[in-house]
Amino acid sequence: MRFWFDTEFIDNGTTIDLISIGVSAEDGRAFYAESAECNLGNACEWVKANVIPQLTGHTISRAEIAQGLVDFLGEKPEIWAFYCSYDWVAFSQLFGRMIDLPKGWPHFCLDVKQLAVSMGDPRLPAQITPPHQAMNDAIWTSEAWWWLHDLQTELRNERQA
Repeated sequence: MRFWFDTEFIDNGTTIDLISIGVSAEDGRAFYAESAECNLGNACEWVKANVIPQLTGHTISRAEIAQGLVDFLGEKPEIWAFYCSYDWVAFSQLFGRMIDLPKGWPHFCLDVKQLAVSMGDPRLPAQITPPHQAMNDAIWTSEAWWWLHDLQTELRNERQA
Protein backbone atom coordinates (compact mmCIF):
# COMPACT_ATOMS: atom_id res chain seq x y z
CA MET A 1 0.00 0.00 0.00
CA ARG A 2 1.15 3.55 -0.71
CA PHE A 3 1.70 6.12 2.02
CA TRP A 4 2.59 9.78 1.68
CA PHE A 5 4.14 11.63 4.59
CA ASP A 6 5.55 14.95 5.65
CA THR A 7 7.44 16.10 8.69
CA GLU A 8 8.09 19.40 10.34
CA PHE A 9 11.45 19.66 12.06
CA ILE A 10 14.13 21.90 13.48
CA ASP A 11 17.35 21.80 11.49
CA ASN A 12 20.52 23.44 12.73
CA GLY A 13 22.84 22.13 10.01
CA THR A 14 23.92 19.17 12.14
CA THR A 15 20.75 17.80 13.69
CA ILE A 16 17.24 17.24 12.41
CA ASP A 17 14.84 17.32 15.37
CA LEU A 18 11.35 16.03 14.55
CA ILE A 19 8.50 18.34 15.54
CA SER A 20 5.59 16.54 13.88
CA ILE A 21 4.73 13.92 11.27
CA GLY A 22 1.65 13.37 9.14
CA VAL A 23 0.96 10.30 7.00
CA SER A 24 -1.82 9.84 4.45
CA ALA A 25 -2.64 6.28 3.42
CA GLU A 26 -3.89 5.12 0.02
CA ASP A 27 -7.01 3.72 1.73
CA GLY A 28 -7.92 7.12 3.20
CA ARG A 29 -6.59 6.63 6.74
CA ALA A 30 -4.43 9.31 8.38
CA PHE A 31 -1.78 9.34 11.10
CA TYR A 32 -0.57 12.49 12.84
CA ALA A 33 1.74 12.94 15.82
CA GLU A 34 3.78 15.63 17.53
CA SER A 35 6.99 14.80 19.36
CA ALA A 36 7.15 15.44 23.09
CA GLU A 37 10.95 15.29 22.88
CA CYS A 38 11.46 18.14 20.44
CA ASN A 39 12.94 21.27 21.97
CA LEU A 40 10.87 24.01 20.33
CA GLY A 41 13.15 26.56 22.00
CA ASN A 42 15.75 25.69 19.35
CA ALA A 43 13.44 26.66 16.50
CA CYS A 44 14.51 29.36 14.06
CA GLU A 45 12.27 32.36 13.45
CA TRP A 46 10.79 30.76 10.30
CA VAL A 47 9.70 27.64 12.22
CA LYS A 48 8.36 29.81 15.06
CA ALA A 49 6.27 31.81 12.58
CA ASN A 50 5.13 29.06 10.18
CA VAL A 51 5.07 25.72 12.01
CA ILE A 52 4.64 26.16 15.76
CA PRO A 53 1.35 28.12 15.54
CA GLN A 54 -0.23 25.13 13.75
CA LEU A 55 0.70 22.54 16.39
CA THR A 56 -2.01 21.00 18.55
CA GLY A 57 0.16 20.67 21.64
CA HIS A 58 -0.87 17.03 22.08
CA THR A 59 2.53 15.35 22.09
CA ILE A 60 3.76 11.79 22.47
CA SER A 61 7.20 10.25 22.78
CA ARG A 62 9.33 9.37 19.76
CA ALA A 63 8.99 5.70 20.74
CA GLU A 64 5.19 6.04 20.69
CA ILE A 65 5.36 7.75 17.29
CA ALA A 66 7.55 4.92 15.95
CA GLN A 67 5.15 2.26 17.25
CA GLY A 68 2.21 4.19 15.83
CA LEU A 69 3.91 4.21 12.43
CA VAL A 70 4.57 0.46 12.62
CA ASP A 71 0.91 -0.16 13.39
CA PHE A 72 -0.27 2.29 10.71
CA LEU A 73 2.04 1.35 7.82
CA GLY A 74 2.11 -2.40 8.36
CA GLU A 75 4.47 -4.59 6.36
CA LYS A 76 6.17 -3.62 3.09
CA PRO A 77 4.81 -0.07 2.71
CA GLU A 78 5.54 2.07 -0.35
CA ILE A 79 6.56 5.41 1.14
CA TRP A 80 6.44 8.77 -0.67
CA ALA A 81 7.20 12.37 0.31
CA PHE A 82 7.80 15.71 -1.44
CA TYR A 83 11.43 16.92 -1.42
CA CYS A 84 11.94 13.97 0.88
CA SER A 85 15.62 14.08 1.90
CA TYR A 86 15.35 15.66 5.34
CA ASP A 87 11.89 14.22 5.95
CA TRP A 88 13.24 10.71 5.37
CA VAL A 89 16.07 11.23 7.86
CA ALA A 90 13.62 12.55 10.49
CA PHE A 91 11.29 9.60 9.78
CA SER A 92 14.02 6.96 9.83
CA GLN A 93 15.64 8.24 13.02
CA LEU A 94 12.44 7.48 14.91
CA PHE A 95 13.65 3.87 14.72
CA GLY A 96 17.30 4.62 15.52
CA ARG A 97 19.71 4.01 12.68
CA MET A 98 18.60 3.51 9.08
CA ILE A 99 19.31 -0.22 9.41
CA ASP A 100 16.89 -0.32 12.38
CA LEU A 101 13.83 0.36 10.21
CA PRO A 102 11.19 -2.37 10.62
CA LYS A 103 11.71 -5.58 8.67
CA GLY A 104 10.20 -5.37 5.20
CA TRP A 105 10.32 -1.58 5.06
CA PRO A 106 12.34 0.14 2.33
CA HIS A 107 15.53 1.94 3.27
CA PHE A 108 14.64 4.71 0.84
CA CYS A 109 11.78 7.09 0.25
CA LEU A 110 10.22 7.76 -3.13
CA ASP A 111 10.08 11.45 -4.01
CA VAL A 112 7.04 13.08 -5.65
CA LYS A 113 9.20 16.02 -6.77
CA GLN A 114 11.61 13.66 -8.55
CA LEU A 115 8.63 11.98 -10.21
CA ALA A 116 7.42 15.41 -11.39
CA VAL A 117 10.86 16.31 -12.73
CA SER A 118 11.04 13.00 -14.62
CA MET A 119 7.77 14.03 -16.31
CA GLY A 120 9.02 17.46 -17.40
CA ASP A 121 8.31 19.18 -14.07
CA PRO A 122 4.69 20.19 -14.66
CA ARG A 123 3.15 22.74 -12.32
CA LEU A 124 1.49 20.74 -9.56
CA PRO A 125 -1.95 21.63 -8.20
CA ALA A 126 -1.89 24.30 -5.51
CA GLN A 127 -2.25 23.24 -1.90
CA ILE A 128 -5.56 24.51 -0.55
CA THR A 129 -4.94 23.82 3.15
CA PRO A 130 -2.41 25.83 5.18
CA PRO A 131 1.13 24.60 4.37
CA HIS A 132 3.84 23.69 6.87
CA GLN A 133 1.47 21.56 8.91
CA ALA A 134 2.62 17.94 8.53
CA MET A 135 -0.83 16.37 8.03
CA ASN A 136 -1.93 19.02 5.53
CA ASP A 137 1.32 18.60 3.60
CA ALA A 138 1.07 14.79 3.62
CA ILE A 139 -2.44 14.96 2.17
CA TRP A 140 -1.32 17.46 -0.47
CA THR A 141 1.61 15.18 -1.35
CA SER A 142 -0.82 12.32 -1.97
CA GLU A 143 -2.98 14.62 -4.11
CA ALA A 144 0.07 15.71 -6.13
CA TRP A 145 1.08 12.06 -6.62
CA TRP A 146 -2.41 11.14 -7.85
CA TRP A 147 -2.43 14.16 -10.18
CA LEU A 148 0.89 13.02 -11.65
CA HIS A 149 -0.39 9.44 -11.88
CA ASP A 150 -3.45 10.61 -13.82
CA LEU A 151 -1.25 12.77 -16.07
CA GLN A 152 1.00 9.77 -16.79
CA THR A 153 -2.05 7.67 -17.66
CA GLU A 154 -3.40 10.38 -19.94
CA LEU A 155 -0.06 10.76 -21.74
CA ARG A 156 0.28 6.98 -22.11
CA ASN A 157 -3.22 6.76 -23.61
CA GLU A 158 -2.44 9.59 -26.07
CA ARG A 159 0.70 7.77 -27.26
CA GLN A 160 -1.25 4.56 -27.76
CA ALA A 161 -4.06 6.25 -29.73
